[in-house]
Amino acid sequence: MASMEGTVALVAGATGGLGRAVATGLAREGALVVVVGRSRARTEEALAGIRSRVPAALLEPLACDLSVQSSVRAAAAEFRSRHDGLNVLVNAAGVFRKERHETPDGLELTFATNVMAYFLLTSLLLAPLKQAAADAQTDGTPGWPARTSRIVNIASRYGNTKLRFDDLQTAKGRYSYLRSTPPTMLARILLTQEFAERLRGAGVVANAVHPGLVKNTSLLQDVGGPFRWVTNTFGAPTEQAADTPLWLATAPETAEVTGKLWSKHQELPTPGMGSDPQARKQLWDACSNLAGIR
Repeated sequence: MASMEGTVALVAGATGGLGRAVATGLAREGALVVVVGRSRARTEEALAGIRSRVPAALLEPLACDLSVQSSVRAAAAEFRSRHDGLNVLVNAAGVFRKERHETPDGLELTFATNVMAYFLLTSLLLAPLKQAAADAQTDGTPGWPARTSRIVNIASRYGNTKLRFDDLQTAKGRYSYLRSTPPTMLARILLTQEFAERLRGAGVVANAVHPGLVKNTSLLQDVGGPFRWVTNTFGAPTEQAADTPLWLATAPETAEVTGKLWSKHQELPTPGMGSDPQARKQLWDACSNLAGIR
């Protein structure tokens, strides 16, 4: 891993689990890490946990309910008021919900958190990502040999899942997390690919990561049952699962790689709809409409 002294990283979903492990790794490498959590109290608790492992960590709290668009916009504005540039953005937030809930924006909660938050937060932080890349090209950032900014999206293999563009928010039929969550993982990969295409030549790369099962996180707290037991029994520790996201965020050899899905430092295929440019564009347009971005 390259030294990240002099860089700024933001980790969404950093108050626990994989997100906190990634934030801890970035702090250990010397980055100033903006820790995003749902509330100020949870964020401060995460900062204390990271400092217990990395006493010299450079950390900033940023409270944001990622399921609510006004909160995402406010958090992005607060970040931009503090920093001109952003070297690394890691989107690691996610939910599994047993029952269907709607956000204040009228969006289904799983879709709002797992897809719209990734799309909106990244869109609102493109200017500082591009600025950091431009600054690194012009002046060089001490200790940072890779002259690109990085977007790293935590996703998952999605099997035979397809997006139903007539029902992206699982409003039809019986709701279950097995119906609502897998399509959001496919959506993350499609958005990663579209960001990668739109950012070519701008000095910003975007990649997705399949971390596999990760044990002892709060992600499955609501659903419980056999799936949670299997995950906590056979899943990897968070520090191990954070290895590939950190590699994508920091390594010189990943500075020019973009638009790919990775696991254990290996590129994974994106079969079916995951390799469909038309599906990618259709999802982008749907997210743009829901976020009011043109």
